Amino acid sequence: MLLRWIVFLVGLCGVSATFALTPDQALRIAQGESDARIAALNEVVVAADPALAAYVQALLADEVKIAGGKALINHDGKVTDAASGAAATLPEGAEDVVNPNRMRRELESALAALKLFSPDRAERAKAVTELQDQADEGKLVLIEKAEKTETDPAIKSQLAVLKAAVLISSTDKSKRLAAATLLAGSDEPSTKSLLIERLAAETDPEVKAALDATLSKVASRLAWGERLGVLFTGISLGSILLLAALGLAITYGLMGVINMAHGELIMIGAYATYFVQNLFRQYAPGAFDFYIAAAVPVSFIASALVGAVMERTVIRWLYGRPLETLLATWGISLILMQTVRTLFGAQNVGVENPGWLSGGVQVLPNLTLPYNRLAILAFAALVLLGMALLIGKTRLGLFVRGVTQNRRMAACVGVNTARVDTYAFALGAGIAGLAGCALSQVGNVGPDLGQGYIVDSFMVVVLGGVGQIAGTVYAGLGLGVLNKLLEGWQGAVLAKIMVLAFIVIFIQKRPQGIFALKGRSAE
Repeated sequence: MLLRWIVFLVGLCGVSATFALTPDQALRIAQGESDARIAALNEVVVAADPALAAYVQALLADEVKIAGGKALINHDGKVTDAASGAAATLPEGAEDVVNPNRMRRELESALAALKLFSPDRAERAKAVTELQDQADEGKLVLIEKAEKTETDPAIKSQLAVLKAAVLISSTDKSKRLAAATLLAGSDEPSTKSLLIERLAAETDPEVKAALDATLSKVASRLAWGERLGVLFTGISLGSILLLAALGLAITYGLMGVINMAHGELIMIGAYATYFVQNLFRQYAPGAFDFYIAAAVPVSFIASALVGAVMERTVIRWLYGRPLETLLATWGISLILMQTVRTLFGAQNVGVENPGWLSGGVQVLPNLTLPYNRLAILAFAALVLLGMALLIGKTRLGLFVRGVTQNRRMAACVGVNTARVDTYAFALGAGIAGLAGCALSQVGNVGPDLGQGYIVDSFMVVVLGGVGQIAGTVYAGLGLGVLNKLLEGWQGAVLAKIMVLAFIVIFIQKRPQGIFALKGRSAE
């Protein structure tokens, strides 16, 4: 078993299986003061000894014992000599090897350095990343050796930057100056942090000036990633606001109902997603990654049914009295929150992302676009398209537009206005449920989930223009981007205040919003 383990690690290192680890080296790595042990470790690492990988693994697993002046490995009850790999016996009184935190870090760094010679490109790239925060001058010879043998241009470039990052801390001034020049071509965020740290510690004026110039170049190169990151985050927030406000654009924009329970309809959609997730986890764990496909229609139907019940029992008696709908729906929102607390508890519940929504795509070294955020962008676009087609191209949409524009005339031509009201309100509530389904993939789900979006949803609808779907799109995306830009400048709290002040001033100048109603429907 141990032999196969060693052969695997030898293959991982991509070098010949000649065991050059001597008994003295194995013993010096295992016992003594940390400084002496680290020096002995670096001596063997420089030679990229394949036997060292298995030995380091054993040290990290606390499987190494000292007895009779030799280092022995006790793995799964089988004892072998650490240097030769030959079978051995574990005598009485064998001492355990104690590895302090510092020694463990050095062992992990040595193991990563040995992976620089792996035949697997992914392993070599991972090793470079691991060494960025662990490499020191003791690994410099090995890094230079790996750089000479590396064939992949991207990894070779990363190794050059890694070498410069090691040299930047050298006691030799010329090496520090050379490292500053090499690091000027880096586009890694870790390089910027390293340069800032070294600038604070550097005392030589010439080296300090070189580091400062390099930092300016690296920072200007990383600035594009930061700007694009803010833009993407703003668009992502805008898509969430758009989803949250689309349902309100129907219930408030088209029907004139101030629905203070809209946030709770979003919450119901999120809890419906949580419920479907648990069903898949319990009854179909093999298909768990596809639970979101079932959660989308379930969240829509759950919120739509609650919305239909609200409209038939309360809202239908309050049309034309917006202040009374505000008070009534506020009471309903409290009832819904307490119901959820009773059924699911007051604490937040966790909704896991499917495997295909985990992770992200790295566009730039300091810009990664999460898959769940990209999925929400696409989902918001699909919901918007579906809603536009439903309102503009279907018989139900025609009836909804007719009833909202002239209820009496619609009734005169045979439209069942009460039924259309129920359908329209249920549609707006169902879209709120879809928003909750999407929100469950980017944050916690709790009874107070909707409270964080109700005010923003009303702001989006009012800013875009009451009854205007296009205005809701522009306002949602615009407010999302503006909010994130201001957050980077003044912080989250002041950004909210500034956005609210902007909306107040805008509505004062243009009360009808971005898009005003035209023609008879505006009367």
